[in-house]
Amino acid sequence: MGHQCDECVREGNKTIRHAQAPFGGRPVTTPVVTWVLVGVNVAAYAAEVAMTAQVLNRFAMWADGVAAGEWWRLFTGAFLHAPPPSYWHILFNMWALYALGPQLERLLGSLRFATVYMLSALGGSVAVYLFGNEAVGASGAIYGLFGAMFVISRRLGYDMRGVLWLIGINVVLTLVIPGISWQGHLGGLVTGVLVTGLFAYAPEKNRKAFQLGTAVTVLVVLALTVMLLPPLASPLAGVG
Repeated sequence: MGHQCDECVREGNKTIRHAQAPFGGRPVTTPVVTWVLVGVNVAAYAAEVAMTAQVLNRFAMWADGVAAGEWWRLFTGAFLHAPPPSYWHILFNMWALYALGPQLERLLGSLRFATVYMLSALGGSVAVYLFGNEAVGASGAIYGLFGAMFVISRRLGYDMRGVLWLIGINVVLTLVIPGISWQGHLGGLVTGVLVTGLFAYAPEKNRKAFQLGTAVTVLVVLALTVMLLPPLASPLAGVG
C-alpha cells in the first residue's frame, strides 16, 4: 500500500483549484442561510402574534426611535411583519425568499448571499428612516434579492425578461397599493443591485478582498447616513 508524506500532500494541494461558486464563495449544497432566515422571520412573527403591541413598540422600524439612538430597529424591523389578520404580508415575503433564496445562495455562496440580504434589509430601513416614518417587513431584503437576481442574470448571460417582469410588477404594486412602504422596497432594491454588482463584477485579482472591502464600505455609508442625517419626512406608516 502506497504512502504519501504530509509535506508532499500539502505541496500537492497548493496546485489544486478548489471548487467555488461562480462569484468566489464556497459551493453550496444545502442553502442553510436561506432556511435560517426563513426560520428567524417565522419565529419573530410568532413572537409578534403572542405579544403584538410589545414587539412592535420595541422592535419595529421607527424613524424617530432610530434618531433617538434605538439603532437596532434598522435590523429588527426587517424581521417583523404586519400583524394578524394581515397574514398575506409574511406569506408573500417567505414565499419569495423560498423561491429566490436557494438559487441565489448557490450562485453567490452562503456568506455573500447573507451579506446581500442583510445589507438590502438595512438599505430599505435607511430609506424608511430618511423618507418615511415607520415600517415592518422583510420586503427591503426581498427586493434586494430581486435586484441581485437581475444583476446575476445579466452577468451570466441569462434571459432577463422574467426577472424584469417580476421587478416591474412588484414596483408597480408598491406604488399603487396604499399602505405599502415604497421607501423600504426601493431602498432594498437599489442596495441589492449595488452590492451584488460589486460582488459579480469584482476583478479576478484580489476578488475576495475587493468584495469584502466594498461590502464594508456600503455598510459604513449606510451607518453614516443615519448618524449624520435626521429623518427627512414623516408620512403615514407602511408595511415593508
